[in-house]
Amino acid sequence: MNAVTLPENTNLEQHDPGHIPVMLAEVLSALAPRDGGRYLDGTFGGGGYARAILRAADCALWAIDRDPDALARGTQLAEAFRRPDGASRLHMLGGTFGDMQALTKDATPFDGIVLDIGVSSYQIDQAERGFSFRNDGPLDMRMSQSGPSAADLVNDSREEELADIIYHYGEDRLSRRIARAIVQARTEAPIETTGRLAEIVRSVVRPDRSGIDPATRTFQALRIAVNDELGELQRAMEQAPALLAPGGKLVVVTFHSLEDRLVKRAMAQAAGRVSRPSRYEPMTDMREQSAFRLAHSKPIAASETEARTNPRARSAKLRTLIRLDPNASYRGQTL
Repeated sequence: MNAVTLPENTNLEQHDPGHIPVMLAEVLSALAPRDGGRYLDGTFGGGGYARAILRAADCALWAIDRDPDALARGTQLAEAFRRPDGASRLHMLGGTFGDMQALTKDATPFDGIVLDIGVSSYQIDQAERGFSFRNDGPLDMRMSQSGPSAADLVNDSREEELADIIYHYGEDRLSRRIARAIVQARTEAPIETTGRLAEIVRSVVRPDRSGIDPATRTFQALRIAVNDELGELQRAMEQAPALLAPGGKLVVVTFHSLEDRLVKRAMAQAAGRVSRPSRYEPMTDMREQSAFRLAHSKPIAASETEARTNPRARSAKLRTLIRLDPNASYRGQTL
């Protein structure tokens, strides 16, 4: 992957101290922002990618987020990137990235789209948002700060429903045991805090050799369910390729296997890598007819240095899909 040349006054470390963007250098290298380009950050969050993209080139950026706090941060950041005529290069859009086609209908096509899937550092660090059990807080987990919360899900769902959520979204083989413990505990009193839920899970699941807290997978599962994260990602992956200009790149950073598998499958389909229905039938190769190609056959992982300094980066994977330019030659490149 070719490295992007940044302006001399661009400092990748100049991010908000409350948010450390994962694989920032790799994301910029994949996007290769250019002057006059148009880009979309579908998951604004702490604004780390947005700030770096706007510093890397004299371009315009549209950014989506459902979190009112993130939108407020974006509005402040837009002030720092105003042109001499007063117009800002950053345009904030309230909503979910699964609705990106409708939200950006007046801004397309884009030279690059970036998605950082998952919860932001701001949301994790604020105990009152209820995303983490590191500090006790209300059991909330709503990215949009509206609609049913994790507490609603935990206290109102049937045992079978809870078990399915924990198994499918948390990939926890002890899901039924955990669901049973939750249902039993809520008969004594509603489960309203992150600390109480974590203790309930720990009471029936022993720590394993990985050192990961036994409650981690349950919290992940509930967060995904509350925010329909996989549904949003599926819709985004169906829409994003069509929003790219010729030569445009879709760059996606995922943090767990459920997300990565979905992104891998969607990008492979877009690039025409169609799997054969039976091992006895020949592979159907549609790459010559596809308008897209994969930038690399395997995902890019964070560097060892970043993985040591930023725990969130340890499981991160980056994949890139490129829309082919019909006027350019890709002969000789690995598809």
